[in-house]
Amino acid sequence: MGKRKVLSEQELKELVLPAEGELLGRVIKLLGSDHVLVKCTDGKTRIGRIRGKLKRRIWVRDNDVVLIAPWDFKRDERGDVIWRYTLAQVDWLKANGYLPPEL
Repeated sequence: MGKRKVLSEQELKELVLPAEGELLGRVIKLLGSDHVLVKCTDGKTRIGRIRGKLKRRIWVRDNDVVLIAPWDFKRDERGDVIWRYTLAQVDWLKANGYLPPEL
């Protein structure tokens, strides 16, 4: 078995914007077993599952801003974490109105 490939912050230049049905949120707490507690922009707190594709590329920590896609069932309780934003990308999102300043 090989090691997990973790990219550095400089290699994450791609900016993924929220599409229809996706929300931005801030990680409140790591729950273990690839689950995190996320405070979303719609005011709800969801349990997010870090997808395997994302888990192998980057690490998610407390206070990171992430892109979350709510599930079709349990829409208000659960979702998948799709992307983690870098600090520069968070500043850009706030400046362009995608992310409220209080989040």
